[in-house]
Amino acid sequence: MTGTGAARTALAGPDVWVGADLAKRTDWIHVLTADEIADLQRAIRAVREAQADMYSVTAENFPLPVLSRRFAAISDALEYGCGIANIRGIPTDTFSMEDLRWVLWGIGAHLGTAVSQNKMGEYFAEVRDYGEQLGRPDSRGYRTASSLRFHTDRCDVVALLCARQCKEGGESRIVSTPAIHNAMLERRPDLLEELFGNYYHSRQNEQVAGELPYYVNPVFGYHKGRFTSQYSRSYVESAQKFNGTPRLRKEQDEALDMLAALAEELCLQTRMEPGDIQLLNNHVTYHSRTAIVDFDEPEKKRLVYRLWLSTPDSRELPAGYEVLWGATAAGALRGGVTPASGLRTLAQWRASAGPVAQGARQ
Repeated sequence: MTGTGAARTALAGPDVWVGADLAKRTDWIHVLTADEIADLQRAIRAVREAQADMYSVTAENFPLPVLSRRFAAISDALEYGCGIANIRGIPTDTFSMEDLRWVLWGIGAHLGTAVSQNKMGEYFAEVRDYGEQLGRPDSRGYRTASSLRFHTDRCDVVALLCARQCKEGGESRIVSTPAIHNAMLERRPDLLEELFGNYYHSRQNEQVAGELPYYVNPVFGYHKGRFTSQYSRSYVESAQKFNGTPRLRKEQDEALDMLAALAEELCLQTRMEPGDIQLLNNHVTYHSRTAIVDFDEPEKKRLVYRLWLSTPDSRELPAGYEVLWGATAAGALRGGVTPASGLRTLAQWRASAGPVAQGARQ
């Protein structure tokens, strides 16, 4: 457990791991059987025959009686275990791109509720190179070919399905944030304490009326025996460009330097193959990506589908986190980027009788 200031102690539990050790384990990897793949095929046929709108499809109308036997174990591992789960073996030679979209959507519906990933109210995103450049005030890393720093997404769990992989690069790197906490506690407890203080983060031009273009949140939090981290150094640096945000102190910057160095030291590096689904709990992991060298042909370029999920067994968050999350209670519908409609979660979208709910299609 941990405390405050000089009283902080090391975190313990299955979410404290080192990449070199996790690479030797297979308990976080779920290879689908032929019966589970057939289960997915039946569910996809049903929604296709019903001509269902993707956003309207829930776990109830995407039944997976065979595959769903794994979901309790996956959810438990994400929230109370190592914080990672990989689902492998979806045959991309027989599943079309549209089938793969349904696979991720259907599995995601069994694990949580989708939340908006941008100010347009996009609940299902494509991670690919749109030609955007990092460093712009409105840029998002998932729309570039650049290497990405370690960061969290604004949700309890991020789900990524690799539809096509690039020619070179694009490797995933994942690190345990409780392990980073413990290493900092051992080596530089003074810098660890900085991360429990407030940092200013840019909203990357995705604020809505009444919101400032930045928010204030600690990088590390600890509440009722549970750890959490919300972090993007790029967003911290972007916030420094705004009038009214205090300049980073030397100690704050040094703490971020050490955080980045430890993430590199302790991470797991892996490569998603077509048909893999990667699930990460953002409270206890950071993820990053190496730069992409892509194919020239558009139909071969790297394509990863992404969901941001609010999960029903999520942890309670500390007071003050509502500025980003919207709600802090355990199991609350929370996270995501507030769109102009104000419908941050898919549950709100479905409950709305307005034109957004009636007219939006995916």
